[in-house]
Parts: sequence; structure tokens; C-alpha cells
Amino acid sequence: MKHFRFWSFIRHRRCFYAGIIFSGSGLDHDAAQALRPFPSAFYGSRCRGCVWLSALLSRPQKSPGLSRLLFLCGLVLAVCEGFKQGFLYFVENNHTYDWWYFPFQLCSVPMYLGLLLPAANSVPRLRSVFTVFIQDYGLLGGIMALLEPSGLMHPYWLMTIHGFLWHFILIFMGLSCAFQTESGKDMRSFLRTIPLFLFCAALATAVNLLSHPYGDADMFYLSPYYPNSQVVFHQIALTLGVGTGNILYLLSMILGGGICHLISKKLYYFQKHHSKASLF
Repeated sequence: MKHFRFWSFIRHRRCFYAGIIFSGSGLDHDAAQALRPFPSAFYGSRCRGCVWLSALLSRPQKSPGLSRLLFLCGLVLAVCEGFKQGFLYFVENNHTYDWWYFPFQLCSVPMYLGLLLPAANSVPRLRSVFTVFIQDYGLLGGIMALLEPSGLMHPYWLMTIHGFLWHFILIFMGLSCAFQTESGKDMRSFLRTIPLFLFCAALATAVNLLSHPYGDADMFYLSPYYPNSQVVFHQIALTLGVGTGNILYLLSMILGGGICHLISKKLYYFQKHHSKASLF
């Protein structure tokens, strides 16, 4: 009974979000009602497709190479981000830049690392750090965004589609790393990503500080000026203070990355010892 109530609650929330999208896009109530089941099917088919495609590309004899695959994904993300920035600037914000959408959230980092990966191939340890980071934090960002998708909902349909597509690509990149190579599955490999994570967090904080006179940037959700906007951590920031809340948020992200690292290890060995057909 509890299981049934849980999934009923999830379906209700998805329908609620769908209603927000359609009301914001100008469709009438009847059209919105007719299309409300869309998100459930969208989630199921796309998430399943990410796993299937990643498993398929993990075959050594068919794979174009992990570095090339991640670079292409980074390129696709860069094109999507360029479109998003142009749309926001020219269409939504009337030639005004909104620093809230500056492209340096945790979910943006895999795009940059994917584009830099070919240059890192000559340094095996750096290449390993990049791929493990994409594997662990790409999965973390993609999964968390889709579990609580309210931040992806936008008055403009194109921006909503962009948000969902972006995070599905993150999951695809993370699973591709998890399925395709045995290297980087030990805990030491994850620990090597923590300095990179902290470096990115420091850059995000610098963006938040330097852009504050011009807008409300909240990169990595670490702004020192506002309580964290993420579920649970918002209340923590209100109770314990913004600084303490940000530190706890950082630690929770590292913990989440570690959990995704362990999941990736399990996925790799599951895929290794079972045929691709048995996954589905």
C-alpha cells in the first residue's frame, strides 16, 4: 500500500509540473489536461534509453572511444548552452544578461571537462580524474535534477526541453564512463576528484561574489548572500546560517558523488558479467 501511495504521489507531482508548463506556454486548459500524462512516459522512455545507449556504446569493438564520445557530448552541451544563453538574452530578458543563468553550475562542469578531455589524454592521471568526475558528479547532478524537476520547469517550452535534455545527457555521460572502463572504480580514484570539485566550487563562489553588483548569480548554490535554494538545505541555511548551510551542502555533494561512485562500480561489474540483453 505504501509503495502504491508513493508512486501515486510521484505521478501527481509530474502532472502538476506539466500543468505549469502548459499554462505558461499559452495552451488552454483542455489541451493541458490532454497532455498531462506526458512527463511519466517521457521519464521512463528517456531514462531507459540512456541506460541502453550507454550499455551499447560500452562494447569495446563498437565504441568510438570514451574520450571521443565524451568530447562529442561536451560539444552538444556547448551548442545547447549557446542556444540557451542567446534565447534568454534576446527573447526572454530583452537584451539584458541574467547572471542567474551563468553557465557554471555543478551540472555545467561535465560540458567543460568533456571539451578538455582530448587535451588531457596525454596525462593519464588527469584524464582519469576528468572521467571519474563526469561519471560520479554527472550522474549525481542528472539524477538529482530529475528526481526534483521543479528547477527545470520554465515558462518557455524550449527552455524546459533544454533542461531535461541537458540532464539526460549528463546521465548518459556518467553511465558511459561507468560501463566502458574498469579504471577509476576504486575509492582512491574518487578521492582524486575532490580537489577538482573544490576548485570548481571556489570558482563558482568567485563568480557569485564578483557578479553580485550586476545580478543574482548562485553558482553551485553557494551564494553567500542568500539561503540555499535546494530542498532541505534551504531550511538548514535558515536555521544554522548561510555559511554553515553552504559548507554542509558542499559536504553532501561530495558524499553524493561518493555514493554514485560506488553505484558506478556495481553497474560496471553487473554489465561485465551479464549480457546486454539481460539488462532490459
